[in-house]
Amino acid sequence: MSLNRWDSLGYIVNHLARRFSALLAERLRPHGVTVGQYPLLLALWEEEGISQTELSRRLGIEPATTTNTLNRMERDGLVERQPDPGDQRGSRVHLTELGRDLEGPVTAAARRVNAEAVQNLSGGEAAELEYMLGKVMRGLAEE
Repeated sequence: MSLNRWDSLGYIVNHLARRFSALLAERLRPHGVTVGQYPLLLALWEEEGISQTELSRRLGIEPATTTNTLNRMERDGLVERQPDPGDQRGSRVHLTELGRDLEGPVTAAARRVNAEAVQNLSGGEAAELEYMLGKVMRGLAEE
């Protein structure tokens, strides 16, 4: 017996993630930020000056991908890397003034995408959906 794609949580979540990504890309483009850069910016707005290794770990991104994304962000003037005093081979990532200044408009753009996504839900339903999806994500998280 086949599985209807709309009865598959994996299919629905994947489809939803692609739609979120496309909308977010559209909204971030005027600010010169890509969807791939957005998670790194979020993490750095929470705490800058962390190592590339820690940034990769926190976001669950391969170190090589983090390095490539940071290279583009550095080229675009969003971040700068400084030598890590505790690790001669490592570096610490800091936001530039431009990177810090983008927090307000970029966050607002992401909030608008989130609001559009749940516009047909009540506030309680939206909160419950976020809570339940968080539980599902934690259940599938790699140790």
